Amino acid sequence: MSNETTSPLGRLLSSVEFKLIVSWVFVVLVTMLLDTRNTYWNKPADSVELILRQTVLLGFFALGAAIIIISGGIDLSSGSVIAMSATVFGSLMIVLDPEGFKAGHVSTNAVVLSIAGTLLVGAMVGTLHAWLITSVGLPPFVATLATLVGLRSFGRGLTPTITGGKSQIDFSDLGLRESLKDVTSISILFILFALLLWFLMSRTVTGRHLQAMGGNEQAAKLSGIRTDRLKWLAYVIGAVSASIVGIISFADTGSAKPDIMARGYELNAIAASVIGGCSLQGGVGTISGTILGCLFLRTIIDAVQKIVGTGADVYEGMIVGIVVVVAVTFSQRGSSKIASKKYFSNAIGWSVIPTLGLLTGLSYLLFFGAREWYANYQAFLIGVTVVVALSIRAFLESRPSVNGQT
Repeated sequence: MSNETTSPLGRLLSSVEFKLIVSWVFVVLVTMLLDTRNTYWNKPADSVELILRQTVLLGFFALGAAIIIISGGIDLSSGSVIAMSATVFGSLMIVLDPEGFKAGHVSTNAVVLSIAGTLLVGAMVGTLHAWLITSVGLPPFVATLATLVGLRSFGRGLTPTITGGKSQIDFSDLGLRESLKDVTSISILFILFALLLWFLMSRTVTGRHLQAMGGNEQAAKLSGIRTDRLKWLAYVIGAVSASIVGIISFADTGSAKPDIMARGYELNAIAASVIGGCSLQGGVGTISGTILGCLFLRTIIDAVQKIVGTGADVYEGMIVGIVVVVAVTFSQRGSSKIASKKYFSNAIGWSVIPTLGLLTGLSYLLFFGAREWYANYQAFLIGVTVVVALSIRAFLESRPSVNGQT
């Protein structure tokens, strides 16, 4: 092994965290150059606060998702847990202090009990996941897919029961809303939460056992590790972290809409975890990498909003989807294998080239077509260029190698 890779500097330069920091700086600089409104220059404080708030909210349940992924599982229900938790939080305040909720001044005792009750419900959801996986024997994908649908439906059914027929719970306590959504307060809470999970994963036997179980569950069992309890811990952490976001989101927006709230957030959490270095095969990942993955993902989404000049949610799904594909590809194969792998040498590879060219051209058209009349021609040229470039690569990949292999 070379000194470059074993030295502290070599390990730093090759770490996921360092690469993410460099990539984040690059995205920020590109945004500064391409944003015609110069938002980062003209409103730096507002931009920092916006990205920080989004990163922190994503960070809470992404860290929970990361613990589950590191332990060898997957959780597809975090978005529904957020929506259900917001509904439960609002419902508990209505039940515990109905007059105060109506008047917009919920008592402190009711708020504290509602928060505790919501977190307890989150822990119960995590326990349900662990039971379905360890006792019933369902794969994590199936178990959490069931709650992805079921928990959101539960929230939709609970809301009209509590509100007397309304489809959402509206919250008017401005003082409580400001205290719960204050970016400084939630940032401090997030730092404490992240430090707690970092200590668990880096400084305790339990953390090492979680990683060992994710790397090879059968070997972990043979070595005496009680994997069922570890899975319970991982899924409880994941669900409780989503419940925290549900409470904060309810205060931030002033309403709980279980039918649309936090839709697709589970993919964002998985994407941030994978970007941060977590392997979907389990056993690999860090808390610091996941936090930087959240920052990088939210900055990219914000950058597209600034450059294109539209709401971030319009292209958020497409951005996250692309980032997931790229991040998982690199995490599974490594950068050195990516360049040498043959992607287009067979019939399937050749047939997908027109699709990739069309998607590239349409993506460019979606981003810039509404603003520039000549974007149609540029989109066509970009699509054709992609098709030509990939066709050349496919031709080179399909050529016999020196030893006669294809």
